[in-house]
Amino acid sequence: MIVITRCRDYLKEDEKEMLKKIFRYYDYSIILAVAALCAVGLVMIYSASMITTVAQFDVESDFFYNKQKKSLIFSGIICLLAMLFPYKLYPKLIKLIVIGNVLMLGLVFIVGHTAGNAQSWLKFGNLGLQPAEFAKLTVIIYLASVLSKRQNKINNIKETFIGPIGLTFFIFFIVAIQPDFGTGAIIATIAGVVMLCSGINRKTIIRLGLLALIFVIIMLPFAYWTGYMSEERMSRFTGASNPFQYADDQGYQLVNSYIAIGVGGLKGLGLGESIQKYGYLPEAHTDFIMAVIAEELGFLGVIIVLSLLIFLILRILSLAKRCQDPFGSLICIGIASMIGIQSFVNLGGLTGILPITGVPLPFISYGGSSLLLLMISIGIVINISFFVNYQEARQQKKQEIQKTSKTIPIH
Repeated sequence: MIVITRCRDYLKEDEKEMLKKIFRYYDYSIILAVAALCAVGLVMIYSASMITTVAQFDVESDFFYNKQKKSLIFSGIICLLAMLFPYKLYPKLIKLIVIGNVLMLGLVFIVGHTAGNAQSWLKFGNLGLQPAEFAKLTVIIYLASVLSKRQNKINNIKETFIGPIGLTFFIFFIVAIQPDFGTGAIIATIAGVVMLCSGINRKTIIRLGLLALIFVIIMLPFAYWTGYMSEERMSRFTGASNPFQYADDQGYQLVNSYIAIGVGGLKGLGLGESIQKYGYLPEAHTDFIMAVIAEELGFLGVIIVLSLLIFLILRILSLAKRCQDPFGSLICIGIASMIGIQSFVNLGGLTGILPITGVPLPFISYGGSSLLLLMISIGIVINISFFVNYQEARQQKKQEIQKTSKTIPIH
């Protein structure tokens, strides 16, 4: 009895100590990687936009830099709140999250602001918000919540996946008709990754794959009839496949991206010394910021940025593997896939592997909505890391107590 009482008292004291030192159990490697990426992004946004802000927009050279800096400060505060908010409460708020995001997506068609040929922005004075960005996290949280609750019947497609597939298709459709097919495709791909990692067997994977194929076949005539396969949009594919043949038109951006990457070489021309940002490379501070990094910081600079992104993705996936809670694990998988897919699509566009879609490079490209979404996502991941590290530490303490109790004589 004495041993049992001692063990209980020890665990209670240990638990209080853990709660007092909540920040001790955060994964600071993730925080440092994100901080480094944001710092690189802020510097490169200033360097890439300093010419066009004056020549094209007739504002101060640090205009986009200051806007991104303010967005970073605000996003950092929201990230801190997300770090402190217990992730296990999100399933209780899932209806509010989904309905709120769908209403915002619908509001875009009524009072939305058009930019880049897409009516996908909500304007609040000088502030702009892109609801389609937040649809990514909405889908991740929704799928993680539903699929984690249905683990006992995860291979029953009718009972488990009809609802999630239906909502994903609905959100994809709303985003696609803005039109923002690139973001819609990313949302669908993220949803597919989360579903594949939910614990389904091979037979269910094949059946879901067939459903996805049917979905694509259905969407092709829809895309044709609604003008998605117009000559203007198809020109992105021709520009990506043979940019030098269409160097004055469809391939203009890609050709100048190649020039920037080639000129940079191993060490680059030096910070601030880019030539392509003098009006030759459109959207230098957004879609093609990595081309400017390659030109100014060279191959070594690109490797540093890619290494940070890869480290961040792998670290979040490692957290997903360690997390004993299916809900937390699927959220981590969804967020890691979101960062990885966006990075691949952005880099694929500026290297010609994929057609240009206007997808920003995570944490690096200019964009307040994208940065806010990413920082909220990282805040959720950090909160999950607290619970995982806390549980592991507590389990270790229990094992130590059990070993100690075997050596204490009972009187």
